[in-house]
Amino acid sequence: MSLPETERFARLRLARAERVGPVSFRQLLDRFGSAERALDALPDLIRKGGGHGYSLPPVEQIEQELAAGDRAGAVLLVLGDAAYPPMLAAVDPPPPLLWTRGDTALLSREAVGVVGARIASAGGQRIARGLAQQLGQAGFVVVSGLARGIDAAAHAGSLETGTVAVLGGGVDDVYPSENAGLYDQIVEQGCVVSESPMGARAQARDFPRRNRIISGLSRGVIVVEAELRSGSLITARLANEQGRDVFAVPGSPLDPRSKGPNELLRQGAILCEGVDDVRRAFETLRTLREPPADHPFDGAPDEIDAAFLDRVADLLSPTPTPRDEIARALKAPIGEVAAALLELSLVGRATLLPGGSASL
Repeated sequence: MSLPETERFARLRLARAERVGPVSFRQLLDRFGSAERALDALPDLIRKGGGHGYSLPPVEQIEQELAAGDRAGAVLLVLGDAAYPPMLAAVDPPPPLLWTRGDTALLSREAVGVVGARIASAGGQRIARGLAQQLGQAGFVVVSGLARGIDAAAHAGSLETGTVAVLGGGVDDVYPSENAGLYDQIVEQGCVVSESPMGARAQARDFPRRNRIISGLSRGVIVVEAELRSGSLITARLANEQGRDVFAVPGSPLDPRSKGPNELLRQGAILCEGVDDVRRAFETLRTLREPPADHPFDGAPDEIDAAFLDRVADLLSPTPTPRDEIARALKAPIGEVAAALLELSLVGRATLLPGGSASL
C-alpha cells in the first residue's frame, strides 16, 4: 500500500528537521503514527523541553529539494514506500529516505558490498573487478561507494550485471570528479543512491552514514584491501553489527593495505578468494527482514511532566543505558520513559541509540 503524497512530503520534511536523526525519526513515527502528526507536535515538544527559537524546515525548502530531484531525474524513496529496499528496512534504525538515480529495482535484489582502499594496488583492483564480475554472473548486485581504487574497480566489474553506488554527498554530487564517466554509466545501467539532500557536497562526516547504507543494502561485505584505520573497516564493523556476513581477501603481510583484511580474518571474518566462498557462506540459513515494531510508546501519556524529564535525565551517563533499565530504576511504565527519552533527545539532553538505549 502506497503512502499518501502528503505523508511522503511530511516524511522528507521531518527527516530534514534540525535535531531529528534516524533513531528519533523512527521513534517520532512510532509515537505519533505519522510524520504529519509528528511535525505538528515537534515544536511544542522542543519548547517544553527547554529548546528556544525552534522552527521546522520551511515548506518552500522541501519543495525546492523535490524540484531539484525532478530536474536531475532522481526518484525519492521514503521509509514506508513499497519500493524502499527491504534489506535496508531491516537496519536498526533505517535511513528515513533515499534519493536514487537509475534502476531502483536493483535495491531490492540480493546484493554484496565490495569495498577497499582508495590508493589500491593494481593487483587489488584486478581482484575487486574479477570478484564483482563473478558476483554479477552469479546473480548478485554489487554495492560500493564510487571512491577511487577498489570501489571503482568493483563498479566497473559489475556494470553489465547490476551495480549500486552509494554517495556521501547528494545523489547529484559526483565525487571524486575523476569518476564522472563511471558515475554516468552507473546512472545509465545501475543505480546511484544517497540520503543527503540534493546538491549537497560530500563532507567527511557523511561517509560513515554512506558506509552504513552500503552494508545495509548488502547481505555480506567483502573487504579487498584496507589499512587498519580506514573507512572500509568501519563498513565491515557496521556490517557485523547489522548481522551481515563479513568477508576478507587475504594479502601479503608486507603490504600495509593487507593489514585491514588480515586483521578481519583474525577476528573471524570469512576468507574470500572467489564467489564460491560467498555462496558457501550464504547457504547458512539466515533471514534478514524488517524487525517487528516493539511499540515502545504503548501507554505513554500525551504530556510528559517536566519533573519526570529531569528524573530520567539524571539517570543518563556517557555509557549507553537501556530504557527498560531506566524504567525499573524509576518504577515507571516503559512507554513513559521512551517518550521522555525522545523529548530529551530533541533538546540535546540525551542521545538516542539503536536498540532502545540512550546516553548523554
